[in-house]
Amino acid sequence: QVQLVESGGGLAQAGGSLRLSCAASLSTFTMGWFRQAPGREREFVAARGGGSSARYADSVKGRFTISRENAKTVYLQMNSLKPDDTAVYYCAASYKATMSSDPDEYRFWGQGTQVTVSS
Repeated sequence: QVQLVESGGGLAQAGGSLRLSCAASLSTFTMGWFRQAPGREREFVAARGGGSSARYADSVKGRFTISRENAKTVYLQMNSLKPDDTAVYYCAASYKATMSSDPDEYRFWGQGTQVTVSS
C-alpha cells in the first residue's frame, strides 16, 4: 500500500503563488494532482509520468507546473493564482503509465491540502 502525504497548501492572494509537495512511501509510475471545491466534483489538475511528459487541465495550463524529484516525490508549482483555484488539492498515484485525467485510474490518494485564494 502506497501512502501519500501532501504539504504546502495555505492562503494566497490572487496573482500569488503556492507550491504543493507530495511524498510517497513507495515508488509509483504516474503521480498527479486533483482538486475539489465545495459542491463540485473532484477534477483533474495535472499528472506526470516517469519521463518529462506532463498533462494539464486547460484551466491551469501556463500557470501551474508539475515536476518530479524522483519516483516518490511530486510538486505542483502554482502561479498567477485565481480565486477559482480555491479547493482541496489531492495528490494521487498510479502504477499505470497513462497520466490519466480520470480519478478512477488512480489507486492511491493523499489526505488533501487546502488552498484558498483571496481576491
